[in-house]
Amino acid sequence: MTEHPSSTGGPHVYPMAPLIRGTLVLLYLALVLPLPAFASGPMRLWLLVMVALGLVLVLALVSERVELSAEGLRVGPAPWCAAVLKRGWQLSWGDVKALVPVGTSQGGRVYYIRGGSQAHLLPQRVERFDDFLVRFSSASGLETSSVQRLTPPWTYQLLAISSGLMLAIELLAGLRWITQV
Repeated sequence: MTEHPSSTGGPHVYPMAPLIRGTLVLLYLALVLPLPAFASGPMRLWLLVMVALGLVLVLALVSERVELSAEGLRVGPAPWCAAVLKRGWQLSWGDVKALVPVGTSQGGRVYYIRGGSQAHLLPQRVERFDDFLVRFSSASGLETSSVQRLTPPWTYQLLAISSGLMLAIELLAGLRWITQV
């Protein structure tokens, strides 16, 4: 008999991996935080508001999570932003038919879950990915031993370091500019 994810009490929730989530937020800040400093007059306030709203949107987008329960698999935003972000999908375990690997143009491999009349992208950027795969395989009956993360952690680590350095330099330059005025 197949063990369902809720056999240990309730659904298992897998948010986006912290390294990925943090890197994407840091990259956003590094790219847009300096913009209001380059604006003048009322445009500066407008850009500050837009940067703040953009940050909320980015935080909502990286709040996506995966839930595995006895009924099936659900992918969608966290409850705090679900009313705004109407995206997501769900499949019951009975509808899951196959896991189809597809090569990417960058040499990676993504996997589609074929179920019903649609195919959905297998989440590969979740926290506790190995645990997720074990539970997904157990509940669906599909083999997942060849499934790996979409990108290795070092790529996000490198992007996080680059974004952090860029943001630090921008903040230092801004501080220097403020003290000279």
